[in-house]
Order: sequence, then structure tokens, then C-alpha cells
Amino acid sequence: MIYIQRKERFSAAHQLYNPNWSEEKNDEVFGKCANRNFHGHNFTLTVTVKGEINPDTGFVMNLSDLKDLIRTHVIDRLDHKNLNLDVDFLRGKMCSTEIIAIEIWKILQPLIAERGATLHCVRLDETENNSVEYYGE
Repeated sequence: MIYIQRKERFSAAHQLYNPNWSEEKNDEVFGKCANRNFHGHNFTLTVTVKGEINPDTGFVMNLSDLKDLIRTHVIDRLDHKNLNLDVDFLRGKMCSTEIIAIEIWKILQPLIAERGATLHCVRLDETENNSVEYYGE
């Protein structure tokens, strides 16, 4: 088994806010991330794919194809967007980094499988200090 990775970056705004809570409770739990005017991050997305090496190509998966999948189906939909308001696959969901990573997985997993590889991990760095990794269910 061998693993390959592709990194992409996007900038986006979001808000952490539970509409079932009071404003005070949201401020207590989410702090400045509950800002009514949203706040932004420069995210780094790392997608790890695993599989066997194809003897004809020497690839698990063509990294150019992986780049195109990530950009077309994820980055173009997230970059310079308000994640709470502009992104169809996040609408109505809490836009925590954890949930964003899971939703990215749901998009990429079948597309990568169609190309004969396996999605191993979606890592999303929200800041240089805060990140999440999701390995599927």
C-alpha cells in the first residue's frame, strides 16, 4: 500500500453559531467565532489517497487528476465564499472545521473510488495551529 497527497488552499468566511441557543450561550461556547459578521481563515486542505501502484503508469492515481477533482468539486465551491451562506453542501450545517472535513470527504470519496484508488484521509488546517483529520466512518 502506498499513499499520495495533494494540498490545496482556499480562503473563506464562516460563523460558528447555534440558532437554538441564546446569543450569550453562543458567545460563551464559540467566542469570537460566533461574530454576527462572520470571520475568515486561509484553509489548507490535504487529501491523502492510498492504493496499489498501477504497473503501467507507476501511479496510485494521477496527481493531475486528483488536483482537478479537488479543485473542481471542492476548492472552486469554497474559495472566497461565506461557508454558511454560499456553499450548497454546507447549508443548514454547523460550519465547524470538523463538519467541513466530513462534507469534503463525502464529495471526494466516490470520485476517487471511480478512478480505482481509495480516499484515506481529509486533513483541513484552519490555522497553523488548528487542524482536523477525517478517515471516514
